[in-house]
Amino acid sequence: MRCPYCFHEELKVTDSRETQELNGIKRRRECLSCQKRFTTYETIELTIQVEKRDGSFEEFQKEKLIKGLELACRHTRISHDQVLTLANQMATRIMEKGVPVIKTVEIGERVMEELRKLDTVAYIRFACVYRRFKDVDELVDAIETCSEKST
Repeated sequence: MRCPYCFHEELKVTDSRETQELNGIKRRRECLSCQKRFTTYETIELTIQVEKRDGSFEEFQKEKLIKGLELACRHTRISHDQVLTLANQMATRIMEKGVPVIKTVEIGERVMEELRKLDTVAYIRFACVYRRFKDVDELVDAIETCSEKST
């Protein structure tokens, strides 16, 4: 690693802390040449493949999960920090399974389960995209199921 200011290669770490929201480590570094300080973040890189509905595969991307959650949670009582926490929890659970492949169905069901606990509107929005309801009756059933479980 090099200093982002003078590109000198000799640095020292002045502070290291675990970060829950990033599921990694935050390090404060100082350049031994120009004495300027900067922060770096180390996160775990997931190399898990996601099997999509059509049978194709792609690498798990937490950013994609965050984007979907943010869309579902827009204008609800769920904050951006809660979205990040949920995405990190989901990524950790996926990683802890220790499997090289996970199906989108499993990810979607787990996300909906958590959203159901947090906010009905966010749950329904996510379910509409994830389950691809074919008609209004399916949507009504999902709303009723959510209402029954939250009471």
